[in-house]
Amino acid sequence: MDQRLSLVTLGVRDLAASRAFYGRLGWKESPPSNEHVAFFQCGGMIFALWGRDALAKDAQAGGPGSGFANVSLAQNVRSKDEVDRLLKEAEAAGAKILKPAGDVFWGGYTGYFADPDGFAWEIAWNPGFTILDDGSVKLPA
Repeated sequence: MDQRLSLVTLGVRDLAASRAFYGRLGWKESPPSNEHVAFFQCGGMIFALWGRDALAKDAQAGGPGSGFANVSLAQNVRSKDEVDRLLKEAEAAGAKILKPAGDVFWGGYTGYFADPDGFAWEIAWNPGFTILDDGSVKLPA
């Protein structure tokens, strides 16, 4: 198996509300979005929103609480100031701040917000990661 991740799909309670939230963050939907699913091009990856029950059925996971694991998503940025700015933008778009930005034990600076379904997003500055011009992250050699 190739060591790569192509797509992250969140199973959401209310697709319209989640679409609106990510739209307020300035995210633009991409084809083949439709009334059942929203796709967003994120650099070399795809981020998708799909109804929670439909996703559980597709995965044959039995629904929330019976096979779905908790996860956090992260966006790494180029500076501490950018962490602060993005957390403020997320809060203005309707996110709940879970953890205000601050220095962390490993030398970085991070904060967390929750989207309308409670999915945790970390906004992080990591001095050991390089953010390339296209926004992708390069791990140290």
